[in-house]
Amino acid sequence: MARDRAVRAVILTGAGRAFCAGQDLKERLEPDAAPLAVEVRDRYNPIITAMRDLDRPIVGAINGVAAGAGASLAFACDIRIAADTASFALAFGRIGLVPDSGATWFLPRLVGPSKAAELALLGDSLTATDAERFGLVTRVVPADELPDAARAIATRLAGLAPQALALTKRALDRAWDIDLETALEEEAYRQGIAGGTSDHREGLAAFLDKRPPRFTGE
Repeated sequence: MARDRAVRAVILTGAGRAFCAGQDLKERLEPDAAPLAVEVRDRYNPIITAMRDLDRPIVGAINGVAAGAGASLAFACDIRIAADTASFALAFGRIGLVPDSGATWFLPRLVGPSKAAELALLGDSLTATDAERFGLVTRVVPADELPDAARAIATRLAGLAPQALALTKRALDRAWDIDLETALEEEAYRQGIAGGTSDHREGLAAFLDKRPPRFTGE
């Protein structure tokens, strides 16, 4: 998708009843199972990095349980909506493990440090309603409406200026690690890039002409 400029937005969802149930724990019993540190670094971390490096927005359509590293996949999306049958669980502690695949980075940023500590340490499940209440998802819809709701969001995103969206996604990620003065300067820098695009000129013309803009990504 990163190489296909025709893709302007991405929907990530599960193919079955679950969004993602995490690792099959039976794999850990195989005699040739890789050490956990190696498996996390080589198998899971590259997925999370690729999601955050992608310069297109990712809509997470959480259609069922998102457990373990599967919850981390949901957290790595830019916008998350959930079916009313969905749930989230960081059950690592129940098997003597630590939340991984970015969970300890995403959770405090999404729900705040206190709730993040409770979820990560106790490993309790969250219903979709709870997830919306704590800001983990932006919307809960009936399960049969989830595909259409996710597509509607993705379609809106696909109609916006791609470079502006990419710059905004990067700015939001950076904001957690810099002070206000640096954020202000980086906003000015990114605004300079966006302001030099054909899409900005088109957006301005469309605003003045009172018509929908036709963004090309240029």
